[in-house]
Amino acid sequence: MSDRQLSMAYVVCRGVARSQAKNFYYAFLALPRHKRNSLCAVYAFMRHADDISDDPGLTLDQRRSQLQAWAYSLRRAVEGERSDDPVILALADTQSRFKIPLRLFEQLVAGTAMDLQFAASAAAGSSATGPVVPYRTFDELYRYCYHVASVVGLVCIHIFGYKDAAAEALAEQTGVAFQLTNIIRDVKEDAQMGRVYIPEEDLVRFQRSPAELTPEKLSNGFQSSAFTPLLEFESQRAREFYKAAEQLIPLIEDDSRPCLWALVEIYRRLLDKIAARNYNVFQEKVRLTVPEKLSVLSQGLLKVIF
Repeated sequence: MSDRQLSMAYVVCRGVARSQAKNFYYAFLALPRHKRNSLCAVYAFMRHADDISDDPGLTLDQRRSQLQAWAYSLRRAVEGERSDDPVILALADTQSRFKIPLRLFEQLVAGTAMDLQFAASAAAGSSATGPVVPYRTFDELYRYCYHVASVVGLVCIHIFGYKDAAAEALAEQTGVAFQLTNIIRDVKEDAQMGRVYIPEEDLVRFQRSPAELTPEKLSNGFQSSAFTPLLEFESQRAREFYKAAEQLIPLIEDDSRPCLWALVEIYRRLLDKIAARNYNVFQEKVRLTVPEKLSVLSQGLLKVIF
C-alpha cells in the first residue's frame, strides 16, 4: 500500500466523520492531525456497522452475515491481506499505529449486532403492547452500553494515549454516560422504531408502560410530563457516570485533553438542555446548535487542563 493510497483512505474517513458525526467531529478538531485522522477512521468503521444493522433492505440474517464479514475484513487487513476498502485500510493502519487490541473492534461490531436480537420482535410489535423493552435491569442495559459505547471509549484512549491502567475503567464509565444521554434523548425516535432502551425495572418503578409509546399515542395528545420523573432519574444516573470523565481527562496525553474535554462537555450540555426542557424529548429532537458546539470547541482549544 502506497502512502498516497493511505492518505486518500483517511480523506474518505474524514469525509464520513464530517458529514455524519454530528457531535464527535467538533471535538475531533481539537486533536493533532494524526490522532484526528485515526478517530475519523474509527468513526467511519462504526458508521458502516451501524448502517448495516439498520438497513431495511436486508433480512436479519443478511445483516448478521454482513456485520461478521465487516469485522473479519478488518482482521484480514490487520494480518496483512490487501484490502481495497478505504475505511478498512485506514483503520488497519490506526490499529497498528496505536496498538489497539483487535478484540475491541470485534466487540464493537458485536454490540451493533445486539440490536438485531430483538429487531424482528420490534418490527412486529403490536400497537396494543407497544415497543419491545429488551433489557429488564440496568445491569443488562449496562452490558449493551459497554458494547456500543464503552468499547469506543477504550479504543479512543489508545489513540489519546495513556499510561495509568485506571484510565480503562474510567473510559468504560464515560462511554456509559454518553450512551445513557443518547437513550434519554432518543426515547421517542427509538419507540417509533419499535424499541425502548429504558430498563423494564425502571418503567415499573415509575409506573410507566411501553404501551404508552405507541405511534398512535405519541401523535394523539401525548402527555410528556408523565415521563418526566423517569427521565430525570435516568439523567441523574448518567450524571454519576460523567464523574468518571472528570477523572479520566488528566490521565490521557496533554495534546488529547482538549478533545476529550470538548466531547464530554458537548454531551453534558445536551443533557442539561434536556433537563431545561423538563425532559420533554417527545417533540423536536434536542440537540446542540452548531454555534454551541463551536463555542465548546473554542473553549476546549483554549483550556489548559492539568
